[in-house]
Amino acid sequence: MDIERFIADCIAANEETDAQAAVNEVLARAVSTPGAVLAALGEPDKAGLNVLLSSPTLTIFSATWTPQMNLMPHNHRMWANIGIYTGREDNIFWKRTSQGIKASGANALFVKDTVMLPEDAVHSVTNPLQRFTGGIHIYGGDFFDTRRSQWNPETLEEEPSDGAKIREVFQRENERLGLHKKA
Repeated sequence: MDIERFIADCIAANEETDAQAAVNEVLARAVSTPGAVLAALGEPDKAGLNVLLSSPTLTIFSATWTPQMNLMPHNHRMWANIGIYTGREDNIFWKRTSQGIKASGANALFVKDTVMLPEDAVHSVTNPLQRFTGGIHIYGGDFFDTRRSQWNPETLEEEPSDGAKIREVFQRENERLGLHKKA
C-alpha cells in the first residue's frame, strides 16, 4: 500500500458527487489487502490515532485499539467511513429520543469490512478481542476541530467532546495496559 497514493485517491474521491460512497470505494480497495495495510502502517502495539491527513474537508487516520478497549457513545457531526485491516470492531448504534439516547442496533466489523456512517450517527465502539485492532477512519470534515458530543457510558448523559478528549481516552487506555507510549 502506497500511503501517499491512498491519500491522493481519497482526496480525489471526496470531490465526487457522492463523496462518502466514492471515498468508501477507495477505502474498501485498501482494506481488501490487509497485509499491505499492515506493512504500510505497522502492526498495532498501542492505542492511538496515526493521522495521515487533517484538512477542513477530509480527515484520515489509522485508529488502533488495545485488547478489549471501549469507547463511549459519541457522534462525529460529519459522515464517517471505517475499514478494518486487523482485528475486529464492534459498534452499538444509538438513536436520540426525548429521553436521551437508546441503543438501536449493532454491527461487527471484521478484517476487510467497511461501514459508512451518516452525519447524524451516534455509536460506541468495542474491540472484543484479546489482541489489537486496527482500522482506517475517514471523515468528511475536520475531525479534530469539530465540537461533538459523547455520552457518559454509565448515565448516558451528553457531554462535550472533540479530538483532544478522544486522544485522552486512547492515552488512558495505554496507561491502563502499562503502555506508556504517546497515543
